[in-house]
Amino acid sequence: MGDPVIVQEGRVLKVRVAAGRANALDEAAMTEAAQALRELATVEQAAAQGIGAVQLVHPGGNFCAGGDVRSFAAAEDRGTFVKGVADVFHDFLEAYVGAAVPTVAGVQGWAAGAGMSIVLATDIVVVGGSTKIRPAYPGIGFSPDGGMSWTLPRIVGLARARHILLSDQVLGAEDMLGLGIASALVDDADLAAEADATAYRLAQGPTAALGRITALLAAAYDRPLRAHLDAEAEAISASAAGEEGAEGLRAFGEKRAPRFHP
Repeated sequence: MGDPVIVQEGRVLKVRVAAGRANALDEAAMTEAAQALRELATVEQAAAQGIGAVQLVHPGGNFCAGGDVRSFAAAEDRGTFVKGVADVFHDFLEAYVGAAVPTVAGVQGWAAGAGMSIVLATDIVVVGGSTKIRPAYPGIGFSPDGGMSWTLPRIVGLARARHILLSDQVLGAEDMLGLGIASALVDDADLAAEADATAYRLAQGPTAALGRITALLAAAYDRPLRAHLDAEAEAISASAAGEEGAEGLRAFGEKRAPRFHP
């Protein structure tokens, strides 16, 4: 019996999508996780469940080694088999990115292939000194999945993304921090606690406002400035009209920290 796929701890939903010694992608876990995450697609759904953040957790030595390469090699029809795994992975990833609450991951050890794709899709990434990521796809003669060719250039720029992907470059923790892939670098011994604390802090924040921020950021590259300004105006108006905005303004006037949740 492996670790549970979904665990709610207070306002943090902890999710696991990999299993085994190297934490390879687990199709059953991804399917279960995708279903739970689709139920967090709106601020209202998140509020109804009392969830303010999603934390991806993969207990063990490595964060995620990507797909199960041995199963790829053993498949009778490799193309069809790998396409099926990619479809399940992409269903999970779409739901993960589409959640109306911030996502957090503490990335220990290696995140390779699909594991790196997950890291790139996460809002707040905490790494330890020994953390490493690698595209890994070219090493087995594959092109990437999991949105890597979409997210990576948006984070590091197209020229750097070309180099990383085409040369199958290994990036260490300092590289990740410098390129903007990681948000924080801590000692390995402190990694799990820092990821937990980060998820907890976000979950106690203004859930609706943070959801609007993640949505605005996700759309930033895909619409012209005027349309984005209009979307920002709608979002800030909704925030100001809501209870979170009211509490934030009360707290400001009373010179105290806001209490967005009981």
